[in-house]
Parts: sequence; C-alpha cells; structure tokens
Amino acid sequence: MSDKNFKIMLENALGQLDRRTFLKGAAAAGVVSLLGVRPAEAAASAAKVKIIVIGGGAAGLGMAARLRRKLPHSEITVIDPAERQYYQPGFTLIGSGVYTPKQVWHKQSDCMPKGVKWVKKAVIALEPAANSVIVTDNEKHSYDFLVLTPGLQLNWELVEGLSRKTLGEGNVHSIYDFEGSQKMWTAMQAFVAQGGRGIFTDTYTKHKCGGAPKKICLLTEHLARKRKTRESLTLDYFTGSKQLYDVPFFTPRLEEIYKERNVSVTTRTHVTGVDTAAKKAFLKQTEIIKKEVTDPLSGETKSVEESVAKTFTESYDILHLAPPQSAPDFVRQAGLGWSEGSLAPESWVMVDKDTLVHKTFPNIVSLGDVAGIPTSKTSAAVRKQVPVALRNLLSLIEGRAPEAVYNGYAACPIITDYGHVLMAEFDYDKKPQISFPLSMFDMSKESRMAWMLKVYVLKPLYFYGMIPGYW
Repeated sequence: MSDKNFKIMLENALGQLDRRTFLKGAAAAGVVSLLGVRPAEAAASAAKVKIIVIGGGAAGLGMAARLRRKLPHSEITVIDPAERQYYQPGFTLIGSGVYTPKQVWHKQSDCMPKGVKWVKKAVIALEPAANSVIVTDNEKHSYDFLVLTPGLQLNWELVEGLSRKTLGEGNVHSIYDFEGSQKMWTAMQAFVAQGGRGIFTDTYTKHKCGGAPKKICLLTEHLARKRKTRESLTLDYFTGSKQLYDVPFFTPRLEEIYKERNVSVTTRTHVTGVDTAAKKAFLKQTEIIKKEVTDPLSGETKSVEESVAKTFTESYDILHLAPPQSAPDFVRQAGLGWSEGSLAPESWVMVDKDTLVHKTFPNIVSLGDVAGIPTSKTSAAVRKQVPVALRNLLSLIEGRAPEAVYNGYAACPIITDYGHVLMAEFDYDKKPQISFPLSMFDMSKESRMAWMLKVYVLKPLYFYGMIPGYW
C-alpha cells in the first residue's frame, strides 16, 4: 500500500468526531489491536469515599473516568478551570504547518467524564495534613484521597526580557504555547524565505516533551530544503543537557541527523535572557572540568569534577526556546515536592517512582507532568502511569499495600522531517521498550510508519482513548 493510500485510509477511519465511530473506524484501519485500545473496565469496589482529582488533562481525566467506573458509589470531583482540552503534542505540528489550530482542542465540557463533579475553578492552596483543597474565592473542598495531576507550570519570567504575552516580539517564539505555536509557523515561513541565523534551545529544568525543541529545529531545516533556500540559513541548537539525547539506542542516529543537516549542537547551555529589540540571546554554559586533588591527610590523589559557568551573547534572526518549567506554586507551598536531589529545585511531587504514591501522604497519588520521577514528561508516559496509579489507589482505599509497578516507560516521537519520525520508546533505565508493531522494524532509525502514527493516529487515540480512560 502506498503512503498516499495509507494516509487516506487513516484519515477516513480516524477522522470522525465521536468515540464510538472512532473505535469502529480504528478497528477497520487495524490500529485498535495494534495500539492497545481496551474496553471499559467493570466496577471493582463498593467503597464510598471522596476523591478529588486536581487537574483535567490526560492524567486527571483518564484517572477520573476509570475511578468513576471502578467506584460507582464514591464521589469523584475534578478541579480544573480550563475551557478547552488541548492535545499538546500537536503544538509542534501547528508550529510547522501540519495541523491547523482547530485540530488540537476539544471543549473541556465534552471531555469531562459523566457522573463526575466538575469544580471549574483554580486551586490556590493545598492542605494535605487536613485533607483539603482551597480554590478561588477561598472555597474549601475536603477529600479522603487525592489524585494530584495539575500538569506543570511554564515560568516564562525566568528568562529575562521574556513573558508569555511578548512571544513573537523580536522574533522570539515557543511552541510550548498554543498561540505561540501559531506565531511560530508564520515566523518559520518568513525566516526560511528571507534567510539568516536560527537559534533553537531547550532549557535547564526537566520539561514536557523534551523532544519538541529538537523537532521544530529539524522541521525548519527541512522546510528550507523543500523551498530550496537552505544555503541561506545557519541553524544552531543549544541544549541544557550534557548531550543531545540521553537514550543510547536512539542517540547515535539523532546525532547523525544533526551532523548531516549541518546543524551545530552545543551542550550544557541554556538561554537566560533576550533582548528582543536588538535580537540578541544571552546564554549560560556550564563546563565540567576534571581536577586532580591531593588529600592532605592521606596523601592520596583523586580526580574530582568542578562546574565552571560562563555567559555569552549570540545574535539571531529567529529564536525558539523552551521556558523553564516547574510544579505549580501551590504544590511547592504545600510541601509536596522533593526537598533534596535533582528534582527538588522545581518541586516535582515526591512520589515513589514505582507505585506513584506520595512518600509522606499515602492517601495521595500523583502522575503526569507534575510527578517527581526520573522519566520523560510525555503523554505516552501518562498512558502507562494511569493504570498503575489506579490499581494502587484502589489498593489504598481497600486498606492494602500498593503493588502495581510503573517501569518508567515513556515515548518521544522525534520528528526528523516532514514524513519521518524517530520513535523513541524507553524505560527508567533508558533501555528501549519498543511497542508492537514497531518492534518488528529497526526503530533506531527514523520511520515513515512512525510519522503516520504521529500525525494521523495518536491524536484521536488521545481524545477518544486516553481521556475517557479506555487506552
């Protein structure tokens, strides 16, 4: 079957607007069995408890929908002020002209599980010792168990000279924002036509969809080749990490791609500020220097590493960045984040990485972007976390110890050009965890099939599989 015919088949089978038609069409396309869409789960407990779910994204609504089915006699409340449910992985595809803005969102009211109480307000404080949540207008809600899935916070202001409102000024852009992704597509086309220097960066904190800055960089490069203006562009990529990618099975090919496409890579570097009027980016680079140190008591000499930071300025014609990210302020203020270690500065929630149960408050489970676990923050990771968190929460409700284990699975479909994706799937140990049917192929290289899955399959599965808790 040709790529064109496969594309048409998927669009016809998966392009419907209701879940029932989607599942029927997906079955016809042969993707349900391959990608693991499952039927609804039967109710499993007669317990009568009050559960609050903070956050109405994929993790929150997926949990709420399953809890409603598992605990028909319990009170399930979702607290979230959002009017829309965004398919955030689609922001990259808006920023590169593949999707239109209308293709990545549904009304939140259409996504909310039936039988669940929806408090359409923002959380302003948590009192975990008192089992209560305070929302706007100082309205207080109590719970027996808490599902903490508020996503994360984009801290634009930590980049001097930048704010969400000023995205686009001075040709500074970010696809981490819905409107920002739209501005990026307009700017990308102008940049490709006019030429100049493009700087693409990620950030120094853990951030959702760590591959997004890499994707928009490579898509810009490919658009220039398609429009025969590549020679007029200089492209540079700066990453806050110590290497371009940290999953050994997929890293070599990604590094090859950047080299083949003449995109420079500078590691341990992130943007600290921007001068939009002068089109200058201020960057900080941390170098690790090894030194030989002699112990004055033992006389033994050992090698130690020392961090040395330097700052520098780069001019650009277009700049794309990922803002620093953290847990929401109310998580930090409630003392629910890690207090030490690499996950502490951004207050990612202190949960057991296997069970997703909070280490101090055992009536709290946390998953999704806010969870302080050593894996990537992706929707694919959420899909694997939800059933684990659900099973363990049910165990806690019934007075049993949590036994379900999350192995750290995450997936990052790194778009390498218009038509190919390097589908990186891995676990906590950074070992490949390639799903069927992709396991039948060499996924250490970019794939046309993975592109089809990324563009035509994953979005409807998100809205009609993940959100209602069936996939």
